[in-house]
Amino acid sequence: MGVEKKILVIPGDGIGQEVTTWGQKVLTAIAANYHHKFTFEEGIMGHVAIEATGDPLPEETLQKAKNSDAILFGAIGHAKYDNDPTLKVRPEQGLLKIRKELGLYANLRPIKLFDELLEASSIKPEILRGADILFFRELTGDVYFGEKKRTEDRNTASDLMIYHRYEVERIARKAYEAARTRRNKLCSVDKANVLEASRLWREVMQEVAKEYPDVETEHMFIDNAAMQLIKDPKRFDVVVTGNLFGDILTDEASQIAGSMGMLASASVGDKVGFYEPIHGSAHDIAGKGIANPLASILSAALMLDISFGLKTESQRVIKAVEATLRQGYRTMDIANKHTVNEFIMGTDAMGAKVLENLN
Repeated sequence: MGVEKKILVIPGDGIGQEVTTWGQKVLTAIAANYHHKFTFEEGIMGHVAIEATGDPLPEETLQKAKNSDAILFGAIGHAKYDNDPTLKVRPEQGLLKIRKELGLYANLRPIKLFDELLEASSIKPEILRGADILFFRELTGDVYFGEKKRTEDRNTASDLMIYHRYEVERIARKAYEAARTRRNKLCSVDKANVLEASRLWREVMQEVAKEYPDVETEHMFIDNAAMQLIKDPKRFDVVVTGNLFGDILTDEASQIAGSMGMLASASVGDKVGFYEPIHGSAHDIAGKGIANPLASILSAALMLDISFGLKTESQRVIKAVEATLRQGYRTMDIANKHTVNEFIMGTDAMGAKVLENLN
């Protein structure tokens, strides 16, 4: 007997609208193949929502999100906001609000290298081979949500880095539980030699670690972690860190996977899960049909696993991506000098190849 799930699709801005189509098509194919019933609704958020309603997260979209079992998201952003920091209403406000409203406090980003893409990274293959990291990034605290100030003369600004004990405790336990299903290793990243918020972070992590004596715990400063991630990525298993540091480290880790276009993520709390590629709206290539759809497809695989508990179906999607790469097909961002020209594909052709391998 299949499952029935309601999925909200929020394509968002830029290439989000191009790649999310393929994440949804993969979910539709899985539902047909395994006799599940997935019902899809669509919502707007980000720049397109501001243009349409003046609000980066319209109430209608938020209510649809709250009534869904999971959300497949594309990306938000537009160059006009990057070039004008004085604009008061911004696409990112919608993303921050939906995380807060849905209680999405843990962002999971698996960094797993497909062997077929060893040559796509700028890092040496012998350093990369075998790398498999799961990041837990705290998502509703830190400087992104702390009090923000600007003096009247506009010459001084501040952002409050703030954490509460319960925020660190809840993501720590999620990370430790995940470590128990992997290699029983956890690295907590902070800046406790300088920042008081990081001292609280480390203190709480040390306390929670006592509940998991079977997991090897390591504490590392953010600057060292950034270096070690490139120097020796295989040393890491589960990494847990704050919002700001996690944002930076996981983007850096995209080089392990070869491209941001390969990285999926899940934002979870205690109810609705939110699934998205990490690559952003990439307006410089939007509309050109060359964006990599694989991160959106892999985000759909994460949804099947984490929100729906459909591990077999999730692995089926991952195997279809692997098969597509093994056959030599590449989008521009993961192609290299050895890629045969006729195997370099656009967004739709690459998505279609994955669907062929799925069916």
